Amino acid sequence: MTRVPEVAVETWAHAVAWLRSGRLGLLVMALLVGLGAGAGAVVFRYLIFAFTWLFTGSADFGVQGHVPSPHFPGLGIWFIVLTPILGGLIFGPIVHFFAREARGHGVPEVMIAVAENGGRIRPQVTIVKAFASALCIGSGGSVGREGPIVQIGSALASTFGQLVRMSEGRLRILVACGAAGGISATFNAPLAGVFFGLELILREVSLEAFVAVLAASMTADTVGQAAFGSHPFFSGLPMAGFPSPLDDALCAGLGLLGGLVGVGFKAALYHVEDLCDRLWREKPEWLRPAAGGLPLGLLLLAVPQMYGVGYPVMDRVIAGGYVFWFLLVLIVAKVLAASLTIGVGGSGGVFAPSLFVGATLGTAYGLLLHQLLGPAAGPIAAYGMVGMGAVFAGAARAPLTSTSSVLEMTGDFGIVLPVMLATALAAALSARLSYGTIYTTKLLRRGTDIERPKPSTLLQVLTAADAMVPLPGRLAQPGPLHHLVAQLAPEAAAGHRGEATERTTAPHFVFANEPLQQALRQLVLYGHQGLPVLAEDGEAVVGWLTNRDVMRAFARRLGTSIKEIEEGAQAAQFAEDEPATSIHESPAPLLDYRLVAVSVPEGVRRLRIADIGWPEGSLVVAIGRDGKSFTPSGKTELRAGDRLSVLTPVDRAAAVTEALAHLPSPAGDEDQAGDQAVDARREGHPEAPAPARSGTDALPGPQATADAGAGLQETGSPGGRPVPVRSSDGDRAPVVEGSGDEHPAGNGSSDAEVP
Repeated sequence: MTRVPEVAVETWAHAVAWLRSGRLGLLVMALLVGLGAGAGAVVFRYLIFAFTWLFTGSADFGVQGHVPSPHFPGLGIWFIVLTPILGGLIFGPIVHFFAREARGHGVPEVMIAVAENGGRIRPQVTIVKAFASALCIGSGGSVGREGPIVQIGSALASTFGQLVRMSEGRLRILVACGAAGGISATFNAPLAGVFFGLELILREVSLEAFVAVLAASMTADTVGQAAFGSHPFFSGLPMAGFPSPLDDALCAGLGLLGGLVGVGFKAALYHVEDLCDRLWREKPEWLRPAAGGLPLGLLLLAVPQMYGVGYPVMDRVIAGGYVFWFLLVLIVAKVLAASLTIGVGGSGGVFAPSLFVGATLGTAYGLLLHQLLGPAAGPIAAYGMVGMGAVFAGAARAPLTSTSSVLEMTGDFGIVLPVMLATALAAALSARLSYGTIYTTKLLRRGTDIERPKPSTLLQVLTAADAMVPLPGRLAQPGPLHHLVAQLAPEAAAGHRGEATERTTAPHFVFANEPLQQALRQLVLYGHQGLPVLAEDGEAVVGWLTNRDVMRAFARRLGTSIKEIEEGAQAAQFAEDEPATSIHESPAPLLDYRLVAVSVPEGVRRLRIADIGWPEGSLVVAIGRDGKSFTPSGKTELRAGDRLSVLTPVDRAAAVTEALAHLPSPAGDEDQAGDQAVDARREGHPEAPAPARSGTDALPGPQATADAGAGLQETGSPGGRPVPVRSSDGDRAPVVEGSGDEHPAGNGSSDAEVP
């Protein structure tokens, strides 16, 4: 009877292990994430409809204009001022007390989780984000639903991955799968979902990642089509291609204008948020959305078309339902309404507001061209579609996502070339005008730059100018090379003085803007003593570069990476009360083992690690001594005060302490005689008697600590490979293969304290 549960548990363990690391395991997990993200998108969309109907009596409010709600008959049109306040009173405390990362866009939180937190997102974010965002949008928040569904799908994917204990590399891919699935199911845009997951969330492309994200996006889109149909998201728009090559040039102008507006939208968003922060300083954050609901409600009263996401209004805009001057009003009002919703603590995305502003801008641009050029300007509706992609590309700097989303959401592939041109120009202009995007600026303001170069790519990112020893001035007419060597590298020049140095009259050189990867190759092949560095124009020698300079530059950058990693992790854990402490608590501990830290007591002399009867399966992985850490071998002699880190099975953690608590302790003359005997034997006198050891005397118990809750993170041992060997008395002793010398961990030693 007990055999069946054991078989089931064993089968489940094998299945989880296959999902975690099997070649097809990631693909299966991506399919599951696609199903979950698709279902989440469907539920979230209907949740928005439900809350919108609850407040307004209509599933899509705003396009009707000043219409009272049947649920608030006594308030008339003034009900629209009350709804954002009521919504804020409900979702404000929920977000603040249960998942603070659910506040705001949603996409930046996913981006930093992938870049700085190994793809780990707290599970409760899924539920809190869905409820808070649906309530915010349903009560009038002028934001989009793509940001929330990206965070919902990503949090769901992260939860799945953490349940099977996936590696960080695969977990990051799985989070991108959740984001792609959310976009795909929400807008019936599987290609846009793939590009969104790769271009904005994962920010890198590999075959493994591409296949997984593609599978998740397809699966989620299948779920979305089953719920909402297979028609394009904007199915009511007219097909409006551009018949003349002149239209491409006109769309180029719209692309540049869209880039400017996208950058302006980003600036307005964060300026309004700064203003709200200043006005709400030292007040309860959970009450902020309700208080900010009053100015938002007054804006909605003035321009009710700003209520909620606004897709029905976009349909009417592109269809030509508004005059030119009112289109300009809608642009300004949408930027202000979306910024105010986010600034007061609302929960929603900026993708839909960007599309709204772009569609309105493009339509106004088309109307203006028709006034100037007549029918030769092309269809007005087509400019509205191109404008959607241009503004989002300018704001998010994601031209692939922008292009694919416009084409799939409109179903009009006849405008593919103008959209590609406009989004490329908008993204290029945006990059020229500002550094951060509408998503990454939020992270930059927290002190985290996810676009900074990583240590693994430093040879491609750093240039010769970053590593060279600069000259005191530019040498426009450089003389013989030995003068330069003597000036910048006297240790190299010392061995090459006199006329012999005149043989180096035609040295190789590198340019200051060359990547270090190329400069290092040239140093190895052509410059054993170093190479001169020319300015970018090649007109003057500006520095001298050696192999040592390259290593120094690399070491400097690696040193700053440690601080950047900790700062990035703290930014990712901003929802925690003490992020500086929580970042060092392993989110995925090795539950079957404990890392026990024990201190060697006073009185221990000439005792090797291999002489101690350690528990079965234990490893001494590090010794802390004099503020440094090194990896020991079996012959390493312990000293009083050494701090040993012992990796041991969880059920034998107490036995590690016992092993050091019962060490033999020679005392008085016996101790001294034993030391002398050991010295005599080492000096070549084998007849000297071996030191006597007492099996009854015991030293005072060592100080020991074991983190019984956190377990261990899986890490490597930089100083050697710990292996258990037999000690001289037959007991198993955890030691490290080696010569018996103390091997400092890493290159040299570390100042880090041994746990």
